[in-house]
Amino acid sequence: MPWSTALARHYHIHGTVTSLPGEYDLNLLVTASDGMQYVLKVMRPHCDPTLVDLQCAALEHLAVVAPDLPVPRLIRTTTGERFVAEQDRLIWLITALPGEHYATFRPRTTTLHTEVGRQAARLDQALGSFTHPTLHRPLKWNLLQADWATTALAAITDPTQRDLAATALAAYTDLRPNLLQLPLTIIHNDLNDYNLLVMADSYGHLTLSGILDFGDLCAAPRVCELAIAAAYALFDQPDPIRTLGELVAGYHSVWPLTAAEIDLIWPLIRTRLAVSVVNSALMKQQRPDDPYVTISEAPAWRLLAATAHNNPALVAARLRAICNLPISDAAERVMVWLDAQRGRFAPVIGCDLATVPVISLAVGEAPLPQDPFQLTTTEAEALTGSNTGVCIGRYGEPRLIYTAATFWTAPQPLAERRTIHLGVDLFAPPGTPVCAPLDGEVVAVEHLSDRLDYGGLVILKHYTPNGDPFYTLYGHLEPICFKRLTVGQHIAAGQLFAALGMNSNNGGWQPHLHFQLILLYDAVAGHWPGVAAASEWTWWHAVCPNPAALLNLPDERVAYQPLDQVSLLHERRTHFAGNLRLSYREPCTFLRGWRHYLFDEYGQTYLDAYNNVPHVGHAHPRIQAVAAQQLRLLNTNTRYLHPAQIAFAHELLAKLPPSLSVCFFVNSGSEANELALRLARTYTGGHDMITIDHGYHGHTTGAIAISAYKFNHPAGNGKPDWVEVVMAPDPYRGPYGHDGPRYAAEVDQAIERIATRGGKLAGFIAETFPSVAGQIIPPPGYLAAVYQRIRAAGGVCIADEVQTGLGRLGTHYWAFESQGVVPDIVVLGKPLGNGHPIGAVITTVEIARAFDNGLEFFSTFGGSTLSCVIGREVLRIIDEEGLMDNAHCVGQVLLTGLRDLQHRHPVISDVRGMGLFIGVELVTDRTTRTPATAAARYVRERLRAERILIGTEGPADNVLKIRPPLTFDLAATTVFLERLDAILGESFIARQGG
Repeated sequence: MPWSTALARHYHIHGTVTSLPGEYDLNLLVTASDGMQYVLKVMRPHCDPTLVDLQCAALEHLAVVAPDLPVPRLIRTTTGERFVAEQDRLIWLITALPGEHYATFRPRTTTLHTEVGRQAARLDQALGSFTHPTLHRPLKWNLLQADWATTALAAITDPTQRDLAATALAAYTDLRPNLLQLPLTIIHNDLNDYNLLVMADSYGHLTLSGILDFGDLCAAPRVCELAIAAAYALFDQPDPIRTLGELVAGYHSVWPLTAAEIDLIWPLIRTRLAVSVVNSALMKQQRPDDPYVTISEAPAWRLLAATAHNNPALVAARLRAICNLPISDAAERVMVWLDAQRGRFAPVIGCDLATVPVISLAVGEAPLPQDPFQLTTTEAEALTGSNTGVCIGRYGEPRLIYTAATFWTAPQPLAERRTIHLGVDLFAPPGTPVCAPLDGEVVAVEHLSDRLDYGGLVILKHYTPNGDPFYTLYGHLEPICFKRLTVGQHIAAGQLFAALGMNSNNGGWQPHLHFQLILLYDAVAGHWPGVAAASEWTWWHAVCPNPAALLNLPDERVAYQPLDQVSLLHERRTHFAGNLRLSYREPCTFLRGWRHYLFDEYGQTYLDAYNNVPHVGHAHPRIQAVAAQQLRLLNTNTRYLHPAQIAFAHELLAKLPPSLSVCFFVNSGSEANELALRLARTYTGGHDMITIDHGYHGHTTGAIAISAYKFNHPAGNGKPDWVEVVMAPDPYRGPYGHDGPRYAAEVDQAIERIATRGGKLAGFIAETFPSVAGQIIPPPGYLAAVYQRIRAAGGVCIADEVQTGLGRLGTHYWAFESQGVVPDIVVLGKPLGNGHPIGAVITTVEIARAFDNGLEFFSTFGGSTLSCVIGREVLRIIDEEGLMDNAHCVGQVLLTGLRDLQHRHPVISDVRGMGLFIGVELVTDRTTRTPATAAARYVRERLRAERILIGTEGPADNVLKIRPPLTFDLAATTVFLERLDAILGESFIARQGG
């Protein structure tokens, strides 16, 4: 029958009806005439009414006790019934929910996994008070009844697969007695990847927008809910254990789990997978042509195989650590005993450490290594400064020093790095005796651990008086000194058993003992990690806690105190104005930089594809050297003669046309543009200016007055009377395409308007290639035609080259060269100092002479000796390191790669740029060219989550702004394109149209 007829009769709803997928029942999407959407559930013939009533009652219960849960709402019939019969089928109606199935949604992020766990816990809590007589029915999907699958294993014909399922079900048999002891609650029991809906917003924030299909509701321990949800969330994840931890953390944050429950999660996940594949085998026998019944079979088999050799005890320990529970009952007792014995242990290196200095090798405190991807021999020797006595290196300290090839091969640009120190370093002279702090037994000896850069290594096993084991690790030992040691050998408290090695046994560093406490031997055996990745710090901190007690020291003396970003953010918001904004929804905290990379407080690497201020790369050693040298000598201003100012001027002018021969050095680009305005007005006697729409020239009063980007903002003051705005020469969005002279003709009307109101033209100012307007490359002939008109009207031409100058374009040192023009005034800013505040104005002799009218010009910091030596060094680095050529070559590869993405991703409508000045315009429709502002914001935020920095620009903020330091290389380009490609294929972008 037409189900729309039944819909109208029982619900008085009229609209279109389309089919949705389902295993047994018919699901119909209803789009009502008023735009509302529903799902009409048409049950299979002869469906048990009590099962329908169970689902309807549960939805009504949730609507009352947890109305904010993302579950459908039941719509009763016009006569007040939950469901009605139509012929031999029951029908009922629920609201439709937005979102995409978890199974197909991309990306799967940490926050999404945590959100699934969190919402699962909220759902279970809400269902806890729900009652219904059908909840205790026999149900093959209830994990309390999973033993049925063991008897049906023969349905799996492949012997290898059958063994996989049998192994998982055998583990279930062992755990079932413990499972039966847990309290029962009411659970959804089928939070699979097709019963969850996900949505993303334009900031990349993911939410669970729907929980569907309550047909498997039952009474079971809540840990079964978590295991079932995890079984599907782990499908095809590169690191299933990490994903599981994120989901468990979300659940635990809402409804804390016990250690006994946590220990059952992993085997229950594998039980659910086994039940699923056994059921699929049986269903294939009954319905061999129905794809729905085996939709999860392939990923379930892959996950069963991938996890077959995971140690359940280690997985349980990891999950305990994530939930801030002791990784074992013994571990908790060991830590209590060690704390009670603090001060009674034998000295490890024969001296009282209470007064020994503590040094820092932390990311934000130690400048070494200069190149965070390579620790040099000289740097290794200098790590601890000039200290020749005993000193302490901190526990839990994030460091960038673990990069030498002897430690591991150099990481890929954005590979997650191990940075956080898991032990305490005791720096002392080579040969310093090493003693046991308490009785122990040798369990591992490595005489030369080149693989780990440990030199020699010894592991001792100890016991508390109650028999709980723990271990101590001693690294960087002199191998010859302990060759007599054998596994099983007893070492007494205070007994000398080793000595510190030379620099060669310490990665080239000053000799030191790496001393580490280990509570779970299986977690470290064979690979002996001494450093942890930030994402795994919770786990490794639990396995290898602070060993201070064994050194007779308070924990806080040797523990690194991490940066409190929450407090930092609070203090910023308290003491800074609200419009001093942070980039990105999730703020970044950077403590180090190198070339085109930045490093956060944990030492994690970010690719900087955005910041043009460090023009020759972050933390350039040559800039450091000349700055330090000059600061040791003198730092004065232009009221005194100094050769540095002349040398800088000579090298800068050599890059410019001969007519531009007079320099003014200032403190910033904003100050430079203010001065350019004064020069133009003094020379011409005019006051009025012409500027390009959506241009930006700085934050001072005068600069904002000529920046349409600012004064046309809804919060701006509007255009001053003395400013005329002309259309940006945008070949993609402008009405004249690539016809430069036609855009320039707008200047005629602007000049006429100035004359009409009785004004006088002073000049024309523009970012030579408008950057804030969307990384625009003006069409050929544009500036030539503009400059001709301006000069004919008595004005001067000002080229703002802050964004485009100094070789960024690759083929031209200045953007105005590519247009075949010579401006009257050139403005430079931030890139000229590579982070040091500096700006410059270069002009003609005639304009400078007119400005020399008896009124002194002086900029306190402009042209300081320090600024001049830094600016000069930047110019030399560009030349001597071939950075302009690099911008050209790498820019070509980057543009080619982006245009390839344009062919494959409809959201990209235009790719434009020169060198390393690139814009990528996003639209929702290429025909209408509707700006995809939300998509651009999403890409920016998602790239930040992937540790890549870009910006967005343009009047609609829909242009990706790619403007990295000129050191940007092919490795960085490859990573950038790969990550951008993946993000452009994510669900949010697909929903934007394109």
